[in-house]
Amino acid sequence: MNAEVAIEDGSPADRRRRKVREAIIDAAESIFSAEGEEGISMRRLAEAIDYSPAAIYKYFSSKHELFTAIREMFFERLLARIHMALEEGGDVPGLTERCVRAYIEVGIEEPNHYMMAFSPASVREQHEHWEGDVSFQAESKLVEMIEEGMKEGVFRKVDPRVASKSVWASLHGLTMLMVSLNDFPNGMPGSEHVTREEVLDFHAKMMIRGLMP
Repeated sequence: MNAEVAIEDGSPADRRRRKVREAIIDAAESIFSAEGEEGISMRRLAEAIDYSPAAIYKYFSSKHELFTAIREMFFERLLARIHMALEEGGDVPGLTERCVRAYIEVGIEEPNHYMMAFSPASVREQHEHWEGDVSFQAESKLVEMIEEGMKEGVFRKVDPRVASKSVWASLHGLTMLMVSLNDFPNGMPGSEHVTREEVLDFHAKMMIRGLMP
């Protein structure tokens, strides 16, 4: 499943606790995939992993807390993928395009996790970002690349925070379409030949061109 947590470290009790957390998250993903957010309850999760509801509350005090943890885990993996893209090196436009593609690819690889990460249960409460927050770090990397591009003269002068929000909104929109619509992008008559890879490639290049002078 998608809950990738190293279980080798810590005491036996710590390892058991991490395993149970992973089992709860995996069960939540399975139920979410079949029934959506409304199908998830602490009782359903307890039944799925053969625990009592009271035991589930020892790990997550509410459904919102569960969905928030899933969202954070998604951004941890996204940030790791972005770091991998940056390690490849190259010019700023190329690096930025690879990071744009990485975001969408992570969503496509983990569609249920992605949809849960941005479900109403995950984001309905105001979330205060802080510097250690992984979603904050992910955006900071994008802002840094935009600023570096402006410094090198390959990106036009813009407010990097405004640009990063626009890029993310565009990325999120395409990713959500790809993970939630089985027939996107080739479902409409006349579009049967269109592939996801072609759309992803065009979209990534289009956003980078939008940052150029």
